[in-house]
Amino acid sequence: MSKKKYFDIHAPVFYPSAGIIIFFIALTLIVGDPMTEVFKAIQSWVTTNTGWFFTITVNILLAVALYLAFGKYGKMRLGGKDAKTDFSLFAWFAMLFSAGMGIGLLFFSVAEPIFNFSNPPVPAVDDAHKAQNALVYTYLHWGLHAWAVYAIIGLALAFFTFSKKLPLSIRSVFYPLLGDRIHGPIGNIIDVLSVVPTLFGLATSLGFGVKQIATGFNFLFGFPNEVWMQVLLIVLITLAATTSVVLGLDKGVRVLSELNIRVASLFLIIMLIIGPTVFLLSSFIQSTGGYVNEIIHLGTWTGVFTDGDFQANWTFVYWAWWISWSPFVGMFIARVSKGRTIREFVLGVLLVPSILTFLWMSVFGGSALFLELNRIGDIAGAVNEEISTAMFVMLEEFPFTFITSLIGIFLVTSFFVTSSDSGSLVIDSITSGGKLDAPVGQRIFWALSEGGVAATLLIGGGLTALQTAALTTGLPFAAILLLMCYSLYLGLKEEYERINREKDLKAKKSYTEVIKEFLNQQDNDD
Repeated sequence: MSKKKYFDIHAPVFYPSAGIIIFFIALTLIVGDPMTEVFKAIQSWVTTNTGWFFTITVNILLAVALYLAFGKYGKMRLGGKDAKTDFSLFAWFAMLFSAGMGIGLLFFSVAEPIFNFSNPPVPAVDDAHKAQNALVYTYLHWGLHAWAVYAIIGLALAFFTFSKKLPLSIRSVFYPLLGDRIHGPIGNIIDVLSVVPTLFGLATSLGFGVKQIATGFNFLFGFPNEVWMQVLLIVLITLAATTSVVLGLDKGVRVLSELNIRVASLFLIIMLIIGPTVFLLSSFIQSTGGYVNEIIHLGTWTGVFTDGDFQANWTFVYWAWWISWSPFVGMFIARVSKGRTIREFVLGVLLVPSILTFLWMSVFGGSALFLELNRIGDIAGAVNEEISTAMFVMLEEFPFTFITSLIGIFLVTSFFVTSSDSGSLVIDSITSGGKLDAPVGQRIFWALSEGGVAATLLIGGGLTALQTAALTTGLPFAAILLLMCYSLYLGLKEEYERINREKDLKAKKSYTEVIKEFLNQQDNDD
């Protein structure tokens, strides 16, 4: 009984997953500095040889998501026709947005548009053209393709968990293909291949976040921005995340997610007011139009006829990052999405976060571009020197620098906590056999593990190590996602046919009852 109170693991998944992660940590620490070169070599090989596969994967996922939203399955409700939602629409959007993008938006919202402006992905005739392309190519990485990855895996998990009553685990999605074999070795392998990329994808995001927090403290208070400081921050914030994990989904993650959205909205409004308001709103509209107009071209661009450096260093890394992070975000979204229709789910996951992301990028990235276009400050120089300083250097050129920088640090920290605790809940569910409320001891274990992996990767190779971990673990899971699309289709088709059969039987029964009533009335009249 005591074991069940603190740990209730599914051994064939828990131990292999923990073993792989511990081995990676140990290898990185033992080898030391030379691991940096190893990480660079691995990343170069993966992006050079498999970028096309990542590209075709995200495009297929987007096409499937749109088909499911607008097709005949769109009206089906996750959990059955009488299922009720567990969270309000606002809480739902807040949680999926905090889990899906939080830290990255703050880290890259200034840095990426400025990098694209100073290092144009494609030739541009003038600065105005470079500025628009800078935002459009940023939208590519943070828009519909990214959220389609989350939408597909989240929808599949929600459907098989709530509608088919299977455990909340990646293996359950493959029931139409494997049947009861999902409960055996094949299912265990699928879950292990889900846990490992999830943890490394989370560690990548947490690593970016803690570098930005350390930079912010250095910028405001002069604290040393060194690796030991970043590791210390990981320890402190991981402890905070562990507290949230103990409180659970409703008291911990939901409350923090809603707080994140409110503070982020305040931050956005402040920047709109103190920044070049008309320029920012206009750039949002124009860049969104440019993105929509170019989405097919941009989404399938592999750089095969150029040197391909932009795709290798940015696009392919992003596709791998979203894929490696998708088991976590998808499972978390699934867990909070009971009662939504498929159309509501897909469009909610695809459109609302994408539009909010574009607005955020336009306000913060657009403010930085405005400074560059008008030769105010040197944001590009700051980005090229240390990417994590970008937001703070940009804020320095506007009023209320200290206050806005504090808000930025708070948001990164808060998003760090929500990513860590929601990720812990998800990994815990997978390694416990799909339980929705596994013992708190396991949640604490995985929260501490995420912090440990992020700290180890920073010590052993910095951002290159973090990106390499996401790339290499995302590759095998990309193949799993493509199989998942077919399995989800089979499951939805079967459920759709079952629902229609029940409707037909009910209609026939009603018709028979009407005939009987008519005949009885005739007998009475006679």
